[in-house]
Amino acid sequence: MNIQRIHHVAYRCRDAKETVEWYRKHLGMEFVLAIAEDQVPSTHAPDPYMHLFMDAGNGNVLAFFELPNSPAMGRDPNTPDWVQHIAFKVGSVQELEETKARLEASGIAVVGVTDHTIFKSIYFFDPNGHRLELAADTGTPEMYKKLDDVKWEMLEEWSKTRRAPKHAAWMHEKEFTQ
Repeated sequence: MNIQRIHHVAYRCRDAKETVEWYRKHLGMEFVLAIAEDQVPSTHAPDPYMHLFMDAGNGNVLAFFELPNSPAMGRDPNTPDWVQHIAFKVGSVQELEETKARLEASGIAVVGVTDHTIFKSIYFFDPNGHRLELAADTGTPEMYKKLDDVKWEMLEEWSKTRRAPKHAAWMHEKEFTQ
């Protein structure tokens, strides 16, 4: 088997219409498809839903389910808010900064611009409480090679110690030399 790409990633939403309008207005995603059923096709459970699909660019699809008969949405209380997020790539740091200004002008709280050395990003929440990230690549081929060269060593060290290996600490210490 050869995975070609992610077909879609699905999350829950509180209100399908609000979600479509928010993603169109703030992230420029087009609404491409809606499916609504009274019975879940995979489980045959009687549970009405609205399943909507948004164009996240380059064949990527972000999907949502509104489930009116389910308990209110929540988050895993054992997972910090910053962990689970959806990251979207944008074309430039300028586009990132312009989007940050637009989001803030609309009353959306934004964290960043955060410099991760190989990319810069901003973070904010959608109306459903999902954390989103917009990222603009800034790395050089040398930086990506340096990270690629140590990925397996880092994973092995982490699996043995559960402590952060220092192989890539340069990313946030700003000590990268080529």
